[in-house]
Amino acid sequence: MPQHDLIAVRHRFLTDATGTDGVRESISNSWRRSMAMDISADPIDLQFVREPELDSPLVEAARPIMQRLADGLESEPVSAILTSDDGVVLSRAGAIGRLGRDLDTVRLAPGFSYAESSVGTNGIGTTLETRKPTLVVGAEHYRESLVGLACAGVPVVDPMSGRMLGVIDLTGRIEHGGALMMTLALSAAKQIEDRLLEMSGSIASSLLNAYNIACRRHAGTMVLAVSDDLVLMNQRLRRTVESSDQAAMLKHAADCATTGKRSAAEELPSGLTVRITRVDTVESLASAALFTVHIVDSTALSTGASRRTPASLPGLVGHSSVWRQACIDLLRALETSQWAVASGEKGTGRCSALKAAAEAHRTGHVRVFGPESLTEAGIADLADELDHDGFNIILRDIDTLDSAIVEQIADLVSGCVDDGWLGMTADLGDGDTTLDTVLLPIFVRTVTIPALRYRIEDLQDLVPLLLRRITRGDELRLSPAAMRQLAKYGWPGNVAELRNALLTVVRKQRTGVVDVDQLPPVCRTFGRHTLSQIEALERDAIVRALTENDYNKRAAAESLGLSRATIYRKIKQFSIAT
Repeated sequence: MPQHDLIAVRHRFLTDATGTDGVRESISNSWRRSMAMDISADPIDLQFVREPELDSPLVEAARPIMQRLADGLESEPVSAILTSDDGVVLSRAGAIGRLGRDLDTVRLAPGFSYAESSVGTNGIGTTLETRKPTLVVGAEHYRESLVGLACAGVPVVDPMSGRMLGVIDLTGRIEHGGALMMTLALSAAKQIEDRLLEMSGSIASSLLNAYNIACRRHAGTMVLAVSDDLVLMNQRLRRTVESSDQAAMLKHAADCATTGKRSAAEELPSGLTVRITRVDTVESLASAALFTVHIVDSTALSTGASRRTPASLPGLVGHSSVWRQACIDLLRALETSQWAVASGEKGTGRCSALKAAAEAHRTGHVRVFGPESLTEAGIADLADELDHDGFNIILRDIDTLDSAIVEQIADLVSGCVDDGWLGMTADLGDGDTTLDTVLLPIFVRTVTIPALRYRIEDLQDLVPLLLRRITRGDELRLSPAAMRQLAKYGWPGNVAELRNALLTVVRKQRTGVVDVDQLPPVCRTFGRHTLSQIEALERDAIVRALTENDYNKRAAAESLGLSRATIYRKIKQFSIAT
C-alpha cells in the first residue's frame, strides 16, 4: 500500500479503532495489540530502563558482526541496532549525521526499550512479539514520531536451546528502507547465531554443525540428531511423525548411537514403521549421532521384500539424490492416496511434481486451483469440484493467500478427506500462522522439493529437456563452457528462472550451439572471488531487482532503497553483467 494511503488508514484506525483494509496482517495485529496496551501515538518520551549488559554472550558474539555492519554502512544512512530479549537496546552502530540525531530524538539508543509495550508497532518490538522477521516502514509504525523511519528486525536465537536472545535491527530513513535492509538483517542474525555456536565449543556444537550440513545435503529427508543432552529434529520429521511416536523413535535412535548399529527398522506405537539410518558426517563424537529417518512399508518389512518405487516422476527429469528422494516420497504418498504438501521455494516445480505423482497413481483429471482463481467465484467452483467422488485437486501457492481465504478453504476441505485426493503447494519457510493452524494439519505428508541450487547437477538433464520443449524439437544445445557457467549461477528463481533464461536464448537462436557470451546477463554474475554470505545475499537481491525491472538500474536502485551510485558500485563489485 502506498504511504499516503497508509497514513490515511492509520489515522482512521487511531481515531475509531476500525478500518485496516489493505494493511499487512502482521502490522494490523500489532496495531491492535498496541491500542489494547493503551500505547500513546504521540511523540516518544521514553525513560531510561537500565545500563546495557555488554559482557553477555549475545553482545560478545554480535560485536564483530556489528563492526562489519558499521564499516559496510559507513556511506549509507542506515544504523544497525542490537537489543535484548525484552527490547532494551544493547548497542547501536552506523548512525551518523542526521540519522544519528533522529535516532537520539526518538530514544532508539542503548538503555532504552523498544518493546511493543513501550512504543507500539516497530521492527524490534513486533519481532519480539511474533518471533518472526518483521519489516516496518513509515506509517506502519504506531507512534507518530517513527513514521519517517523504516526498520527491519530479525530474531537472534540461541542455536543450542532455541531461546530467543534478542533482535538485530537495521533502521534508516523511510526512503532507504526495503528488501535489501531485511536481507542484510537476516544475514547478520545468522552470523551472530553462528558465532554463538562457535563460542559454545561443545560436543553439542559439533553435532549441530553436522545436523545443519545433513539438512542441506538431504533436503526433503527427515533428519534427527541426538546426544546426551540435545535432540534436534528438522521440520519435516516433526510434521510427519506424531508426537506420541517421537519418544519411541528417540529411544531407538539412542540405542543405535550406543551400539554403533548403522541402520534399523523400528515399529512405533502408532503402527508406523520407520527406518533410522546413521549418517557418516559426525566424526569423533562418541556420545552423539546423526540419522536420517524414512517411513517404511510395514508389509514389505515383514516379508523382507524391498519396495520398488520409481525414482523419478513421469515427464520430469533429474538424477541428483535430493531430487530422486523427493520423487520417491511423492509417489509413495500417492500410492496410498495420502493428502500431500509439496513445499519449497517458488519456481522449483512444486506443482508439476505433485501433478505428475498424482497422474501416475490417480484416475481422472487433476484440477489445479491457484491464487488467481481462488476468488469468491473460485471458492464456489472449488466447492463444486469437492462434491465429485474421487476428486483430484491441487491448491497452488496457498501461502500467498489471505488468512480469511485459507480459513474458507480449510472449512471446505476438512470434511472431504475420504472422498478424493488433495495436494497443496506452499513455501513453508516463513510459517504463516493461519496456514499452520487450520490447513496443514489436514495433510498427511509434507515433501520438500529442493531448490535448483541444491541439485545443480540436474542441469545436465533439465537444460536439454527445456530446450526441446521451448523449441519444439529444433536442434539447439549449449556448449560445455555455457553449461559450466550455468552451474556457477545460484538460480534464486529456480527452474522457472532457468526456463526463462533459456527462452531468452531461444528468441535469438533456435539451432546450433550456444556459447557463454550468448547467455542472458543474469547468468553471468560470477565474481572472481568467493563471496561472503552477506555479499552473496546482496548480490542476489540486486540481481532480482535488476531482473524485475528489465535491467533498469535506476528502477532497481529505487526498489531496493539504494542510491544510483551505490547500485552501480555493487554491480561492478559483484561482476554482474547487465
